[in-house]
Amino acid sequence: MGLRFTVLGSGSTGNATVVSSDAATVLIDVGLSGKKIDELLKEREISGEDLDAIFVTHEHSDHIKGLGAFARKHRLPVYANERTWGAMARIVGDIPEPNRKVLPTDSVMEIADLRIESYGISHDAVEPVGYCFQADGAKLSLATDLGYVSDKVMKQLQNSDVMVLESNHDVDMLRMGRYPWNIKRRILGDTGHLSNEAAGDALCRLLTGSLRRVYLAHLSQEHNLMDLAKLTVNTVLESNGFFYHKHEFALCDTYHDRPTPWDIIK
Repeated sequence: MGLRFTVLGSGSTGNATVVSSDAATVLIDVGLSGKKIDELLKEREISGEDLDAIFVTHEHSDHIKGLGAFARKHRLPVYANERTWGAMARIVGDIPEPNRKVLPTDSVMEIADLRIESYGISHDAVEPVGYCFQADGAKLSLATDLGYVSDKVMKQLQNSDVMVLESNHDVDMLRMGRYPWNIKRRILGDTGHLSNEAAGDALCRLLTGSLRRVYLAHLSQEHNLMDLAKLTVNTVLESNGFFYHKHEFALCDTYHDRPTPWDIIK
């Protein structure tokens, strides 16, 4: 089977993704209630008992809302860097010491045949990270909740076969929206969220022969639409000379209220 994944939920209401290899299955973030995560896993015909570990990107509630309850129920090890553990300890409650695992930023580990690499990103959390996963010669990268794509992050994302990339907001919709200006400034800043245009700009630097699919993720329900995000990213790509064939590369949807189909990366 190789490497496969499903985005259980994506957006400000909660984030969670399952990544699976032939011999390991992990959950990235638990931003929905433990009960909801169990329901979404069942939709994809797996359960909490099938998981080997949980990996945390950062301490914001839309990424750890159900972490404590879910990890305790299924007795799962939880991996995060030390500063993230400190920031989320009060929210997630007690995690038994044997299951409290520290994975330093910019480090690599393996669970069976699944290689997991953590890398630092720019976001207004204490020490946020993204993750890259590799198995059977395939690479999946998760890159959301970042204000901009630095050269270091760009290097981490190179040679991905499939990517889950933030396309959080349309800049004009955000500027005209009802949020207070201080929140708008935070979202638009270097430690905020990637706009549709910024996602397109990043893809102009990443669209190589190996990249086959990009899932646009963490869309704002207030300030974006999936069709608009895809249109904007496509426009940026075409304006930079990328006229790709749909069978060679595709932009894919994620949802805040249902999981994506399993994507098998061959």
